[in-house]
Amino acid sequence: MKILENILLATDLFPSTKNVVGNAIALAKAFHSKITVLHVLPENIGNEKAKKLLGETVKGHLADINARIHKEGVKTTEPILEWGDHCEKIVAAAKRLDVNLIMVGAGESDEGQKFRLGTTAEKVIKLSAQPVFVVKPEEVLEVKTILCPVDFSAQSKRALKDAIIFARRFEAELIILSVYKPIASSTFSFKYDWEEENTRIAFKHIAQFNEFLKGFNLRDVNWKKEVRRGKPETEILAEISESDIDLLIMGTTGRSGLSKAFIGSVTEKVIREVPCTFITTKEQDVIQLQLENRIKDIESHYNIAVQLRKDGFYKESIAEFETCLKINDMHVPAIYGIAKVYDKLENPDMADKYRKLAREVLRRIWDSKIEEEIRKYYSY
Repeated sequence: MKILENILLATDLFPSTKNVVGNAIALAKAFHSKITVLHVLPENIGNEKAKKLLGETVKGHLADINARIHKEGVKTTEPILEWGDHCEKIVAAAKRLDVNLIMVGAGESDEGQKFRLGTTAEKVIKLSAQPVFVVKPEEVLEVKTILCPVDFSAQSKRALKDAIIFARRFEAELIILSVYKPIASSTFSFKYDWEEENTRIAFKHIAQFNEFLKGFNLRDVNWKKEVRRGKPETEILAEISESDIDLLIMGTTGRSGLSKAFIGSVTEKVIREVPCTFITTKEQDVIQLQLENRIKDIESHYNIAVQLRKDGFYKESIAEFETCLKINDMHVPAIYGIAKVYDKLENPDMADKYRKLAREVLRRIWDSKIEEEIRKYYSY
């Protein structure tokens, strides 16, 4: 089972590379992912001898990075060295390799200056259909608190689905934030009780928020919802600071028509500050469930089923447990596994049905063992 199969690690070989690689390794371990390392060099190097020497040097660095990743027990592919425009080559490689996620560093900053998002990371976010994971400098991937701001759009729905899976895998707290804009009394010259109007806006917004959340499976997730009042970008940044957020997951504007290179004003204003490590999603989910149909052994199917249940893929979990029973119809752990899934689905009748079945199978197994023992000592 793979739900985050391929990660494209685009490295610039700057001093911060070591930390970015460390983040990639931690993420790959959490999701059993494979990493492809990529570096892009400018093609406008006139001296062929210098170009060849530079290429060989970079290939050596990429091989070292690959070796470090492999040493940590993470699968890798052959490192890729491209020549040309950094952003275009990164995005093209991600599409060609059909990766789930592009991982890049946020960039470098001068000492003492306020950090801002690097141009390469920003351009990749704008141009890529795939989700982009941007690593904040010197920040280790220890995800304890995740923030997912939502505005009830399709983009934020996609982001929240991914955030829920991340929260489960890292056993992190998930904060789902929604912000509404109040009407400012200075906007209009005539007298009116704008606070009363803003109260109505707040109630309506909260009702929309609650309705939006009904479409998500949040069972077994340590989560809470937050509603803030004000400018979305300001309140998102404030929440990140106040709640000590480790990972921000946000949806961005789609790529159709003129919006191809447009991130979305709120997302853009937030991520340019690089308040923490973050993931932006656009057209594709970070999490894409892929079940391997070539698996034959019952133990692998059982382990996959258990992980699917933990990740909240209940229908798929039942299917994997049923595959176990096709291999061995007396596989008691699989029967109990299905019962536990129905517990999650709050279907006590089906859960009770499978528990009774498991007890019946155990009784039959026990009876057959007793009979076998008797046959050893007595003949009929």
